[in-house]
Amino acid sequence: MGSTLFVIESPGKLDALRKILGPGFDVVPSFGHIRDLPEHDMGVAAPDYQPQYVVPDERTRATVDNLRRRAEHASRVILATDMDREGEAIAWHIADELDLRDAERVVYGEITPEAVHAALAHPRRINMARVDAQQARRVLDRFVGYEVSPALSDKVGQRLSAGRVQTPAVRLVVDRERAIRAFTPTHHFGAELCFGDTPGWKAQWVTAPFLAPGSEYLLDNELAAAAAAVRRVRVAEFADSTRRVPPPPPFTTSTLQQAAQARLKMKPTRTMEAAQALYERGAITYMRTDNPNLADAAYTQLVELFASEARPFEARLVAKKRTWKAKESAQEAHEAIRPTHFDTREIGDTLDEKILYSLIWTRAVASQMVDAQFAVRAATLEAIEPVSLRVGTPRPTYVARGKTLIDKGWKAVNDIEDSDESKDDDDESDNPIPALCIGVELAPKSGAVLSKNTKAPARYTLSTLGKDLEANGIGRPSTYAQILDGIVSRGYVNEDGRGFLWATLTAESIIDALGGKFGFVELDYTRTLEADLDEIADGRKSYLGVVAAAHQQLAGELARLGGPKHPCPTCGKPLRRRENKAKGEHFWGCSGYPTCTTTLPDDGGKPGKRAEKPAAAAPAGKPATAAQHTGGAMPLCRCGKPLRRSIRSAKDDPKGKGWDFWGCTGYPTCKQTYKPGPDGRPVIVERAYD
Repeated sequence: MGSTLFVIESPGKLDALRKILGPGFDVVPSFGHIRDLPEHDMGVAAPDYQPQYVVPDERTRATVDNLRRRAEHASRVILATDMDREGEAIAWHIADELDLRDAERVVYGEITPEAVHAALAHPRRINMARVDAQQARRVLDRFVGYEVSPALSDKVGQRLSAGRVQTPAVRLVVDRERAIRAFTPTHHFGAELCFGDTPGWKAQWVTAPFLAPGSEYLLDNELAAAAAAVRRVRVAEFADSTRRVPPPPPFTTSTLQQAAQARLKMKPTRTMEAAQALYERGAITYMRTDNPNLADAAYTQLVELFASEARPFEARLVAKKRTWKAKESAQEAHEAIRPTHFDTREIGDTLDEKILYSLIWTRAVASQMVDAQFAVRAATLEAIEPVSLRVGTPRPTYVARGKTLIDKGWKAVNDIEDSDESKDDDDESDNPIPALCIGVELAPKSGAVLSKNTKAPARYTLSTLGKDLEANGIGRPSTYAQILDGIVSRGYVNEDGRGFLWATLTAESIIDALGGKFGFVELDYTRTLEADLDEIADGRKSYLGVVAAAHQQLAGELARLGGPKHPCPTCGKPLRRRENKAKGEHFWGCSGYPTCTTTLPDDGGKPGKRAEKPAAAAPAGKPATAAQHTGGAMPLCRCGKPLRRSIRSAKDDPKGKGWDFWGCTGYPTCKQTYKPGPDGRPVIVERAYD
């Protein structure tokens, strides 16, 4: 009886899985996808929109042949590719290409003996609804990339690409760039009173009652100076309270990328590479997830750790597992990213793996610990004199707030506040307000006018852009690293030395050309389409219905895009901006080359005017050339058909001679050739006997 063929995606998992499964299992990687849409053809068309897949190259063909041979000798075939939609599709491609009718599908969220053997005990069939969702995503991406990109290139005049999720990502950066450019700072004022000895404590003037109608900021410097000059106040309100601050949730793919860049200066691609390595060696759970919750088994593991002598610190777990609400568009119920064994504090072969594992461990452990607690003190002070700062204004008031940490709770483990849930106003920590009695008068030692400027929107970083992609439902967290790498590598977005992103002029050209014309550029449309893909995966919508509707809309939008922005003055085809690397400059050439050889100089990113050369006088006794007769129009052979210029340098000529001539496009019927003149155009001597 043959062995069990156990097919996985990545060779990085081989050692761990072979050790777990033992003899009797033939563990073989597929190296990711074994099929894809053809590279140079659309590969899908109406009305059925059935994708036509191919094995892309010889290396992949060798992998397929190897899998087929092993499957023929196996008594059982198990497809154990990753647990997301992409993994489900890879499993289906393998089964379909190898014609495996009895293949079993297993998934596991961590590479541990417990998880793998539990999966083997409950095999299932391939989930075709999830496969259809992946296929729909791939096909829609293909339509945008292959149909919109050429039209965009023609419209703008240079080789550009559009993408169903790439372009909305570029739009976010462009919109932020333009908001920064249009921003005008507002200079405004405030005031504070200082009490006690150095460092003392402070109270901020409440400016809201003194703002001009419709104004958000106080613009009156003199009014702020009067508020800062108050030297007698009365305690109107005073209260002590306790504030509880819960920990942030365990990491999802998106929040891991954000925290790794903020804390470890690791870009998303680098983060995911390290996370992939940790997952494959069995150190962490599956790293592509948007579920912020731990499994019950993980909480049980933490309880056991904290009850043992090996507990890492004096701290307390919550009595019941903490949970967080996943966002509405969260895909399958994958567990949050966490260590597979909490008693392992350090692991990893590289520095990236070690520091990332420590970050994951800390966040997961802290998520199940008790709240941090602060003693909070607040006081409201009311001016005694002057009663008002201006006729008709109320008595000025000042507010003081302060806090002191009284129980570290989860902060004993993770004092790094990476998320909105755990952030607080740290300015309050430096304000030691004493106990005060209501009605008591106080005399400020000093006052100060606070001069402030509003700030422009902050530029994106790769991690904050990923956060906004998730907030707007653009793509999936597992694809963010690839999206972000793509828009930077294509030159649509630049990253400066501090990690801030800048939209290039090319990016602005893309958004100007597509914005308001194509639905996929709009954030709401993208979010809705992602929801449609989720409904396909859940079996509530059909692949054909979603894909057909999206493609029909795209076809209508393409029809309304209009002609090229810069048509060729000779033949009307789109001009393209090209680079002459030898000269380090750009020029514009006809996209109809070599049939049309028109070129124009670059004028600030637009086609310039070709310098007109004065027509040379015909030599005595010789007629003018055809080029001179046409005034620079498309040159024609004496037979009436267009000419085409052929150039080959000496170094490219096997005979080492090279050549440069104009030949008739009617070849071989017409074999007429012409030499180029000083202006590069063919010299056609019109003989008297012609």
